[in-house]
Amino acid sequence: MSLATVYSRALDGLAAAPVTVEVHLANGLPSFTVVGLADTEVKEARERVRAALQNSGLSFPANKRITVNLAPADLPKEGGRFDLPMALGLLAANGQIDAVRLARFECAGELSLAGELRAVRGALAMALAMRQDGGDRELLLPEDSAAEAALVDGVMVRHARHLLDVVAALQPEGEALPRAAALPREAARGLPDLADIKGQAGPKRALEIAAAGGHSLLMVGPPGTGKSMLAQRLAGLLPALDEEAALESAAVHSLAGQFDIERWGQRPLRSPHHSASSVALVGGGSPPRPGEISLAQHGVLFLDELGVRC
Repeated sequence: MSLATVYSRALDGLAAAPVTVEVHLANGLPSFTVVGLADTEVKEARERVRAALQNSGLSFPANKRITVNLAPADLPKEGGRFDLPMALGLLAANGQIDAVRLARFECAGELSLAGELRAVRGALAMALAMRQDGGDRELLLPEDSAAEAALVDGVMVRHARHLLDVVAALQPEGEALPRAAALPREAARGLPDLADIKGQAGPKRALEIAAAGGHSLLMVGPPGTGKSMLAQRLAGLLPALDEEAALESAAVHSLAGQFDIERWGQRPLRSPHHSASSVALVGGGSPPRPGEISLAQHGVLFLDELGVRC
């Protein structure tokens, strides 16, 4: 077979959009071309994939004209997450692995030059998107990313440490890759408490009302009167996150590469510097990343030294 298809996902803002990786081998002048609105990091995968295959003892079709298409063509692709899908597509197109078994997976992972799999950001977002879309595919990720994605119930997540482990599992009689175990969810650590503040009965009452009603709160006063200390305790007044809200909050932090299992279930408290740019607040950039407003989802966004005209 000279054509193979592998399924993956690209990070699109706060979503994980499906991507089809098509690999075609043809006769002609040897080349390796990646198309489909791929940025520099994705195009550099050509060298990582070539070295990973050769250093793993696998055959690289150096005498073929290789074309990799990342569809849909109008969706930007970034990062090293497509290294593993490209490598598996090359192996399937070259007849070294079973394309039928490969079609059961959605995969992502960065390759080292020796063929080891490295973690990618957004694993939680990928698992949530797969659960929302339905289907019966399994998610294949590097070990560290798989433990994060396994927090999502209803999605079968498998992990591997090396490209050769994946190749062995995708042989016609290969054994299935191990199922990923979710990271241990420990009880959320206590947040700062209002009991730490002496006096300030009026501001404390305002915080309680804001927390109960989900209201915004503006505190005005000279420096040193306790505004920041009060704001840092607002998250502790809010009710605990339920499972779905905890997953949504963790997925946003995963997209930004800031996921921390020790903060599982905690209300996020974001306190950007007063000189933060609009992009830092609302998100964006290239590649696009969540801003402070998105990272504060289900939590508290504290804008200290906010400029206000009276």
